[in-house]
Amino acid sequence: MTSEEERRRQHRHRHKQRVVRGIDDELVNDFDAAARATGSDRSNITRQLWEWFTRRPGAELPERPPIPSMESDKAPHSRP
Repeated sequence: MTSEEERRRQHRHRHKQRVVRGIDDELVNDFDAAARATGSDRSNITRQLWEWFTRRPGAELPERPPIPSMESDKAPHSRP
């Protein structure tokens, strides 16, 4: 049987988690869908934005997903 400390170690995240507050669930869902549409994920896109914003050498803005068709009910919502 594993000890309590061993169990905690097994369930630790590989990277330190960061929290972004004040983002509604709809925006999170839209962001996840848009990230998947580019073959990426929320963490990777966020990291690229932070690197670009802080002017890290070689940093570029991440690719944006294609504009959804107007006929799709499941398309991410347009935000100004």
